[in-house]
Amino acid sequence: MADFWKSSGYHLLQVNDYGHLDVTADFIKAYLTRPEVHPVDESCDNEIAAFEKLMDDPFTVIAEDEVAGFADPDTRDNYRVVLGFKDMLIEHKTIENAYLNLMKSGNVKIPPVFVDQMVTVIVRNMLTQCHDPIRIKASELFFREQSVTTQDGRIMLADDEIVEMYAKTGGIGALGQLLVDSNTPMPSVELDVLSEDNKDTYWPRSDRFDMVIDFRFTQPALDAYARVIEAWIKHFYQLDVKCQPKKTIEDEKWSWHIGLDVESTRLLNALYNQEVLGLEDLEQIIALFRLEIIDQNAINPAMRGRPIYLGLAMTRGKKLRMKPQNLLLNLPLAREI
Repeated sequence: MADFWKSSGYHLLQVNDYGHLDVTADFIKAYLTRPEVHPVDESCDNEIAAFEKLMDDPFTVIAEDEVAGFADPDTRDNYRVVLGFKDMLIEHKTIENAYLNLMKSGNVKIPPVFVDQMVTVIVRNMLTQCHDPIRIKASELFFREQSVTTQDGRIMLADDEIVEMYAKTGGIGALGQLLVDSNTPMPSVELDVLSEDNKDTYWPRSDRFDMVIDFRFTQPALDAYARVIEAWIKHFYQLDVKCQPKKTIEDEKWSWHIGLDVESTRLLNALYNQEVLGLEDLEQIIALFRLEIIDQNAINPAMRGRPIYLGLAMTRGKKLRMKPQNLLLNLPLAREI
């Protein structure tokens, strides 16, 4: 199997006996050498001394009075953010524990990009033995915002950052940006749609996030995404679950649902409460799932024998931003795991 997402930092971490990712010095150093905190020619002596101290031992503690001694106020702020993230990782020992505890706390003070990077490397670890590029591509929804195109009954998901880049540059970098700035007409660019026929082309371009998936009901990408949901819950809670795509929710005993993003949470809540939704609202829903936890003893007694429904929805602006923590925080479990 080819490697994928080499930019995730997975190779800097250590997989422990439980299959989770132990925080390592090399992984921490990757954050300490980010441009926001790496010393420059203008850096003061205090800043340089703190950086060298961290390079010698990334697990060392940098006191607030040391950071306060930095001459540049922006650097002080940047260090506080990175050091707070570093200390959180060290406290919880694994990336998985750090992520889960951060989400449970409800007090997420680290930058969203750091959270996305945590999810990226967790999913990368979770799918180490996966040989299916379509499943791996579908898992990008867990940490990459998507741009949704709906036409002729199709639901096409493309990485939003890549769509924006192509819109600005036509895919030809600085030259494309120059042409856009000069109002020169740009040729239309079509991203490749990942399919069974071309899926092997995903491996060498996995870090580019530049392939599109068809997320329609019965399409391989939708089923692949359901398998990732199963793996995500199994990875954190060691619970076997079965997730099936559904076209509709037809259940007179509908008892529990989880929105996988802000919009689907709003829409499922409304449907559960039997509110009348307009066509524009309903068209935002791009996927529904039926989730079953195999070990019924792990479920809240009131929910045993009943399915959990999941929803995924785009915004009115046709963006999709999944919140994978919802799958971990909102399950009707008998006890906290």
